[in-house]
Amino acid sequence: MSESVYGDRIEALVEGLDAMLDHMNDDYRGWMKGDDPIKKRMCNEYHASLTYYMGKKYVKVVTNNSVCAFVVACDGDKKFMFGDILKPAGWKAPARNFRRGNVLDRTFDRVRWTGAL
Repeated sequence: MSESVYGDRIEALVEGLDAMLDHMNDDYRGWMKGDDPIKKRMCNEYHASLTYYMGKKYVKVVTNNSVCAFVVACDGDKKFMFGDILKPAGWKAPARNFRRGNVLDRTFDRVRWTGAL
């Protein structure tokens, strides 16, 4: 794969990951419902703690030292496509039973603020 095509795919993956984090933040705000200072502080803390880390095969989505989801970041997977969202089986690996959406086509129907369902 050429350098520019690879860069475009990574850029699309990052944009999709950012959209997924926005979706998770919106879901958390909807779940919190309310306008008191404690709920606002909790929403801000959740937003600040939500991040992701790039690995060789997967992107790990983390909040408050807990894994929310994994996203496939390689092409050589026999079962899943690039950008598929997977539920975590533990801190280091995803559950490989079925995908919960895809960040590239922005299907987040099985992703909530708690992570991949």
